[in-house]
Amino acid sequence: MQALSIAAAGMMAAADRLQASAQRVASAGAQADRAETLGDVDYVGERVGQISAANDFKANAAVIRTADQMTGALLDLKA
Repeated sequence: MQALSIAAAGMMAAADRLQASAQRVASAGAQADRAETLGDVDYVGERVGQISAANDFKANAAVIRTADQMTGALLDLKA
């Protein structure tokens, strides 16, 4: 079913975006500890990106849940 593979790819992309953002924030924090500066990271932008990635993940999970329910309904019709 194509919806499942598309939603799974969307979930992976959202997880990758969240991980990359978290890595940038953590790296900036480590650099700030050593150099006693805040670095070049836009913390507000990173947080917005993290929230967006989490919402994208949830939306794709809902697509998978709906596709699963639709498949179950189709199987019930054939039985």
